[in-house]
Amino acid sequence: MEIRKAIPTEAEAIKEIYENAKLFMRQNGNMHQWTGDYPTLELIRTDIANGNLFVCEEENKILGVFCLFKGPDETYKKIYDGAWTSDGDYYVIHRIAVAVHGKGVAKKCFDYGLAQNNHLRIDTHRDNYPMQRALLKNGFTQCGIIYLLSGDERIAFCKTV
Repeated sequence: MEIRKAIPTEAEAIKEIYENAKLFMRQNGNMHQWTGDYPTLELIRTDIANGNLFVCEEENKILGVFCLFKGPDETYKKIYDGAWTSDGDYYVIHRIAVAVHGKGVAKKCFDYGLAQNNHLRIDTHRDNYPMQRALLKNGFTQCGIIYLLSGDERIAFCKTV
């Protein structure tokens, strides 16, 4: 598996991966995360244009996608019911989705983020149990609660190496 930046011609395929991820969420009891058209095709194209959207691929097939941003992230400035394990520089993963489960795709994405900086932060919805399990399995620490700019609550995780 290889990680590389997404290219504009992949926007539609990435949107389909996100739509399938939303279906997976609903099948696993997560009814409230990524509702409606989110993430939109326009957001995907913006993430690609800004160089923040990455794909994990194998044999020319996209197995997963994620956005990687250099912190600080506005929504991570305040954390409730806990604390970050480090106040140092960090990167953030947003909008991670895997197309193929059970192949270590999420781990590959996390490892890529940690290779950019030894401190990685991520958040997920309270009902997203598969993502919470993946984060804990991959050595992330549950740090507390953050609130998105919309006011929606998320469980915050981080990992330092």
